[in-house]
Amino acid sequence: MSKFNKNSNGYILTYAIIMTVVFGILLAFVSLVLKPNQDFNRLLEKRDFILRAALGEKALEGIEKQEISELYEKTVKVEVVNSKGEKMDVDESKISIFKEYKKPVAERELPVYIVYNKTDNSKIESYVFPLYGNGLWDNIWGYLAVAGDLETVKGVVFDHKGETPGLGARITEPAVQARFVGKKIVNASGQIEAPHFQKGEGNNYDNQPLKVDGMSGATITGKGVNSMLDSYLELYKPFIEAKKR
Repeated sequence: MSKFNKNSNGYILTYAIIMTVVFGILLAFVSLVLKPNQDFNRLLEKRDFILRAALGEKALEGIEKQEISELYEKTVKVEVVNSKGEKMDVDESKISIFKEYKKPVAERELPVYIVYNKTDNSKIESYVFPLYGNGLWDNIWGYLAVAGDLETVKGVVFDHKGETPGLGARITEPAVQARFVGKKIVNASGQIEAPHFQKGEGNNYDNQPLKVDGMSGATITGKGVNSMLDSYLELYKPFIEAKKR
């Protein structure tokens, strides 16, 4: 006969504590083992997004993970600036755009990814600016690539945490993102102004460089994207204007 009364409160409490400690240690161990792979995959996704925005969807078709890292290392240089456009001596790899988004504007560290031509490393293909904001249900983020003239959009990549499938989540579709290609980040007066999703879908804005065909049924997510573009172009405005002088 067992000397433990398995129906006693003491036995149940002790058993629960032991199981909690054991599984807690196991989860911590698994998390520790998986962390390097998770960090690598996050880095790879960031590099993929930056190159995809700068070079276009087709440029990366069929490219293996290792080749993406090699292409990034070969063509991308990074500067970090503050909201005044001044260079900062900080390690870009340690910057979390999400954490920076939570800081007051004056304290933010702002990476700029400068993508050079892969056969001529003196020629700038584009400047890529990270973005972060709010959609309908949760955070949205992305990258805006602007050509070397610092006026023409080369491409965008957007992602989200919880937008509605088939509606706001369409911001991740290449066909939707392609609507920004060729648009401008300056208005007719030469002032910095972000291109915006318009209400409705299926309209032709080919001759209107600040208007982008919208997404039906995703008005609030579209407004979130517009707000995100506005706020980050305002943040990077001093850097852009300094580079254009």
